[in-house]
Amino acid sequence: MSNKLQSLAKLLKPEKGKTYPPFKRGLILVLTAAIFNFGVVSFELVNHHQAALAQFTSSGNIWRQVYQKLPDFPKENKYVTKRKRKVAENNTLARRMIQYHLRQKGRAPNYRLDWKLTLADYLGANEIMYDNQYPGHDTLRKNPLEGDRAAIASLSRSERNALVQVLVDIFTSRSQ
Repeated sequence: MSNKLQSLAKLLKPEKGKTYPPFKRGLILVLTAAIFNFGVVSFELVNHHQAALAQFTSSGNIWRQVYQKLPDFPKENKYVTKRKRKVAENNTLARRMIQYHLRQKGRAPNYRLDWKLTLADYLGANEIMYDNQYPGHDTLRKNPLEGDRAAIASLSRSERNALVQVLVDIFTSRSQ
């Protein structure tokens, strides 16, 4: 029995010599079963999502497909690496955005709404983006977050919608 279930069993155990009325015993049994089942279901969902992330991130070329389909999308790859002190040409806005979306936020890659939430993060309209957690903060001499946010802000609504559609199409075709 897991530690959570053991501690729950101790809490629910009546004092010595006392018993719970039948209604309370049934309610306790139902609640315990519901808590246990919720844990199993959420564990399975997390494992399924992690498996999907592993499949999607196993190939590092997804960002390249974005630039093939949207050649005018800003690359923002002018940043210099900390170790080699060379321009990291493969460290692009699309690559960092995908990493942020999948790894930092853990959002699903095949839903438009999730990509729109990510764009809203970049535009400062949704969740706060922390520069010490942004992809590239630890490998590039200058944190690319500010430049990436400016690049996304410079896109028109139709360009942002096209980006979302391309990302969803890429990830949807990879999952089939």
